[in-house]
Amino acid sequence: MNQRNTFISGMVAITFLIISCSKFEPEAPDDDNILDGPVSGLTHEQNRQFLAGDVAFNNEIFTPATGLGPIFVATSCGSCHAGDGKGTPFTTLVRFGQTDSTGNKYLHLGGPQLQNRAIPGFKTEVIPNGATSSKFTPPANTGLGFLELVSDEDILSMSDPEDSNGDGISGVPSFGYLPEFITPNSNAVVKNGKYIHRFGKKAAAYNLLHQTVNAYNQDMGITSTFTPHDVYSGHTIDPEVSDKTVRDVVFYLQTLKAPIQRDSGNPINVQGKNLFSQINCSGCHTPQLKTGFSPVSVLSNKTIYPYTDMLLHDMGNDLDDGYTEGFAKTSEWRTPALWGLGLSPNSQGGQYFLMHDGRAKSIDEAIMMHGGEAKLSKDKFNLLNESEKSAIIHFLKSL
Repeated sequence: MNQRNTFISGMVAITFLIISCSKFEPEAPDDDNILDGPVSGLTHEQNRQFLAGDVAFNNEIFTPATGLGPIFVATSCGSCHAGDGKGTPFTTLVRFGQTDSTGNKYLHLGGPQLQNRAIPGFKTEVIPNGATSSKFTPPANTGLGFLELVSDEDILSMSDPEDSNGDGISGVPSFGYLPEFITPNSNAVVKNGKYIHRFGKKAAAYNLLHQTVNAYNQDMGITSTFTPHDVYSGHTIDPEVSDKTVRDVVFYLQTLKAPIQRDSGNPINVQGKNLFSQINCSGCHTPQLKTGFSPVSVLSNKTIYPYTDMLLHDMGNDLDDGYTEGFAKTSEWRTPALWGLGLSPNSQGGQYFLMHDGRAKSIDEAIMMHGGEAKLSKDKFNLLNESEKSAIIHFLKSL
């Protein structure tokens, strides 16, 4: 009898401790307050591949024993995209050597990307004399799978090369050649052998496979069957990452959920959204797009709100670094998506590092740096009263 009472008393104490301790556990953040996580509705097998890609992206730290280097920028994918958000000045990379559409003249001297770190016994790269360069802050990853599925026809419908509507905006798609390992989409628009690219600061990558393969090779010095050339020696070497891992990471990026706007019905956010359109920020940061067909049904034929047209725009002299990629001009940058903007400080040390190189320390600063095709909207922003400006900033932080 005594043993029974002792057992019951013990179980009561353990239950009490579990309940008490659970009160001190941090609550899980709401889904609209984090950028990572899969799109809902994946099948069991799709979730399995998502998790495999998540592990490869965030947990796999390369070392010299697993192929790192000898020169590199980062040791893992996740080190530049904490929580799948934007990077910081510490993770900002440098590209150099191309000044026009005739190509990069410094490939034999380490271009296009500066590998600024090296394993022991090796020297890091330096920018060659005479080469122009530009810094690129890592972008957020979320929602990329949806952007990959916007049709070429829809991207072309938003372009206006001759500014025929007279709004001062003349965005153009980034046409480029495909590497051999890329198979174009069945509905792709081709122009003189070139296809519309959409990822990267200057839209130099065709799709997420292209972007991922380049990141393995240029950011970490990791070879694959897709890019077997070592960035240090230039020699073809055995793959250091498997095709399966690369494709798992691509699937992970494709199926990360889209950022969720917070408090969209708040009157100040509604006012800010309306003002955003009235001063034609939406001329480049297109609020609403739609996806085409995808074998992943939860991505297929969806309406999305990324606030980008995925076109190249001339952003003026102040943002002209004298460096370019593909066929973009040195002053042209692809419109970045604004969804997730309000959560950017979570991965940037509690503050903002915006624009292509993180030079803007606030949304206000970023707006003031807009020139070229965006100058007219910036001028209209400056004519607003302080309450109206605040409403736009409030709205942007809700995205």
